[in-house]
Amino acid sequence: MKIIDTYQPDLIVLAGYMRILSEGFVNRYLGKMINIHPSLLPKYPGLNTHQRAIDAGDSEHGSSVHFVTPELDSGPIIEQIKVAIEPQESAESLMAKVQKAEHQLYLR
Repeated sequence: MKIIDTYQPDLIVLAGYMRILSEGFVNRYLGKMINIHPSLLPKYPGLNTHQRAIDAGDSEHGSSVHFVTPELDSGPIIEQIKVAIEPQESAESLMAKVQKAEHQLYLR
């Protein structure tokens, strides 16, 4: 935290950071830290979101940008982008579609 504090960031962006942060760290930067998550939160927090969406029979999936809070993937949602889940979709093909779509989300 000392290193981060030397930069006095206005915003911390977590993209592809697959670690759970300590409550103390999150609280120190509360309101200044955002995350991109591969699901349409609040659906499917955590891992394996693509397979979980397919297994549930969902017709759409996507990605969410949200503020980071101490509870995993539960902070206020800033923006979402959706993709269709095709009948024979695999977790791998859905992941590729979501990743392509989330690159658009970064620019919003």
